[in-house]
Amino acid sequence: EYAMLKAAAQNGWLDHDAVMLESLLAFKRAGADGVLTYFARDAARLLQK
Repeated sequence: EYAMLKAAAQNGWLDHDAVMLESLLAFKRAGADGVLTYFARDAARLLQK
């Protein structure tokens, strides 16, 4: 999923930040207590802004 979203964002088909956050929020809505993801650094940088 990570590679698919990154490729789509690089092609300009998706907004990288919006899709990344939606993907991570979907895990939370599904009941996850935590998530290990390749998006961790990108998400941390975005959330610090």
